[in-house]
Amino acid sequence: MKHSQSDATPRRMAFSMDDGVRLLGEAYGDAEKAGVLLAHGGGQTRYAWSRVAQRLGKAGWHALALDLRGHGESDWDKARNYTLERYGLDLAAVAASFSTPPVLVGASLGGNAGLLTAGRFAAGAIRALVLVDITPKLDQDGVDKVLGFMGRHLEDGFESYEEAAKAISDYLPERKGRQSNAESLARYLRPRPDGRLAWHWDPAFIIGRRSSRLQEDTVKSLESALAAIQVPILLVRGSNSELVNDESVSHFLELAPHAAFRDVTGAGHMIVGDRNDVFAEMLDDFLGSL
Repeated sequence: MKHSQSDATPRRMAFSMDDGVRLLGEAYGDAEKAGVLLAHGGGQTRYAWSRVAQRLGKAGWHALALDLRGHGESDWDKARNYTLERYGLDLAAVAASFSTPPVLVGASLGGNAGLLTAGRFAAGAIRALVLVDITPKLDQDGVDKVLGFMGRHLEDGFESYEEAAKAISDYLPERKGRQSNAESLARYLRPRPDGRLAWHWDPAFIIGRRSSRLQEDTVKSLESALAAIQVPILLVRGSNSELVNDESVSHFLELAPHAAFRDVTGAGHMIVGDRNDVFAEMLDDFLGSL
């Protein structure tokens, strides 16, 4: 069945991985058009891309926002395989479902996984790569801060949406005045049997990541994958990012000198949430240059 690029209602899509894990996603636009695959960051869901995906669909792209394994409505992995390599293989499998090689847009976790997809697992199946505030080398203090927040409420959860909103506000004080409401948080939280609310991702994803130090072989794998990528690359950093500093960017551009780099003023690590319109315009410009 064909779908008009003007469709405002997303289409639910399901993908079965080779290990039995089922991934869910939402697509906008005509499936026969050029594609964009959107991979969110750790602890997020496909809804992080909703406005971007809808905008892309209206502009004539086939945009697919995916729930990564262990996140959102995708399956939790019974084997607890949440390695970057596994995420990279998942993205390669989903990319292969497009009619033509898609542009892969990955934020944080989705970006590092995308590096492996484009540089190791599916080099010929990716048209271009957009990395949102992620590089092989990161500011470890910033990573510790992110992982500390993600792990802080694993056991107790939240009594209410208001409590969760306050926790987010305390973690992101620069967003005061834009406090999350119950409707938006319902996409990121799920009710537990005890009546409390928990994040909409598998706790096993973060257990074992409380040490932020990536294994040296993992960093080398990411660096090797980046250096091998021949397709166009865009690195977008939040000017206030706590993870990607100037040294990270310089190291990235040494490995991929053909990559383009853009800073988003006034944004932190969560660029798409902080400055959605600015990011969308940068993405439009990059896609238009392909």
